[in-house]
Amino acid sequence: MTAPESSAGPLAGVTVVAMEQAVAAPMCTRVLADFGARIIKIENPNGGDFARDYDDVVNGPGGLAAHFVWCNRGKESVTLNTKSPAGIDVLHRLLDRADAFVSNLAPGATARLGISPADLAARHPRVIPVEIDGYGPGGPISHKRAYDLLVQAEAGSCAVTGYPGMPAKPGPALADFTTGLYAAMSIVALLFGRGGRPAGTAAPSVELSLFDVMTDVMGYALTYTQHTGIDQDPLGVGSPAVAPYGAFPTRDGQTVVLGTTNDREWQRVAREIIERPDLADDPRLATNPGRCGHRDILDEAIGSWCAQRDLVDIQEIADAAGIGNSRYNRPSDVVAHPQLTARDRWRTVSTAKGDIQALRPPPVISDFEQPMGAVPALGEHTDAVLTELGFTPEELGRLRAEGAIGPAPHE
Repeated sequence: MTAPESSAGPLAGVTVVAMEQAVAAPMCTRVLADFGARIIKIENPNGGDFARDYDDVVNGPGGLAAHFVWCNRGKESVTLNTKSPAGIDVLHRLLDRADAFVSNLAPGATARLGISPADLAARHPRVIPVEIDGYGPGGPISHKRAYDLLVQAEAGSCAVTGYPGMPAKPGPALADFTTGLYAAMSIVALLFGRGGRPAGTAAPSVELSLFDVMTDVMGYALTYTQHTGIDQDPLGVGSPAVAPYGAFPTRDGQTVVLGTTNDREWQRVAREIIERPDLADDPRLATNPGRCGHRDILDEAIGSWCAQRDLVDIQEIADAAGIGNSRYNRPSDVVAHPQLTARDRWRTVSTAKGDIQALRPPPVISDFEQPMGAVPALGEHTDAVLTELGFTPEELGRLRAEGAIGPAPHE
C-alpha cells in the first residue's frame, strides 16, 4: 500500500496492520509511525480500542483519553467486524499489501480468526507477524489475564519498588512500554534482514510476552539474588546497589536527589560538599559495598547538610564538584520544564477534539523531523483505506449494511 504523502522518514513505504488494544502493541506501532511507517489500526466498530475510554481529560471533559492520545498518533483507524466473514475478507485484503501485522489479542484469538503466524505464513508469507501476550505460551500461567500491574507484580518489579514492607508499582507502564519498544525493534530488524532471506520462504514471526520483557528489565535484581540468595529491599527514591544515592529535603521545602557511582565521587562528596573528612577517611566507607552496608551514616550526614541549605545552593555546589544531582519534580513541574522548552521538544498534534501539545519522539536524527500525525477518530479512515483497496461506494454500503464495517465517520 502507498503511504500518505504526509508520511516521511526511514520507514516510509512500510505498511503495518495492527489489531491492538491498550498500550503495548499501540506503543510498538506508534514508534514505527514516528519513523514514517504507515499504521492501519483495525478497531471493533463497537467502541474500538478500549483505551479510548480510560478517561476523557484531553481537551475535555468529554475529550479523549490520555493513554490513547499518547499511544496512537500518526495512525489510520479502520473499523472492521472481524467476527463476520466479510470483515475477515477485508482484513486479508489489507494484509495482502502489508509488511507486518501486530496484535495483542487474547491468547488463541488470532488462531480462531485464521490470522495466526502459521496462517499468515501460508497466506501472506511476506508479512512479519508480531504477537504480544502476557506470559508467553506453554507455561503454567500462560492462560492468565495480564495487565501491566499484574505482570510487574509477577516479575518482581513491585517488590523492588517502594519501601520495605510497602511495595509499590513503578508509576510508568514499564511492562507495556518496554514490550512495545522490543516489538518495534524486532520489526525493524526483520525488515532490515528481509533481503537476505531465501526466495519463497515466509517471514519469521515474533513472539513477545510482557513477562519475558519485565524479567529482562529486572536483570540486575535477579542476577544479584541468583548469586547471593538475598532479596534486596526497596529504598524509595534510592538504590540498594549504590550509596550514597537518594533524595534529601532542602531548607526551602524542596527535595534534591544526589548520587554517586564510584569511590572517587564519594571522596568529593565527603571532602568538597559536606566537608566531612572523617567520613572520607573511614575505612568502612572506602568502597561501595561498605557504603551500602552503612547507608544510615551517609544518609544522616548528607541529609543534615541539605536541610541547612536551599536547593539552588546545593545544586550549584554539587555541580561545581562534579556530583550528579537533580530536583525531585512532579508531572506538573515536568510539563513546564525549562529544559523541554529550551530544546524545542513540544509539537502540535491534531485530534478530533482539537489540537494538543505533545512531546517529540526521543531520537533526534539529523536531517529528519519525525512525523507526528494526528490521533485518529474511531473509524475515521475506513472509507479512504477501503477505497484504496478498490471497494466502490456501493460495496462500502453493502459492507455497512452487513455489519462488516463501522458507520461512516460523519454518521
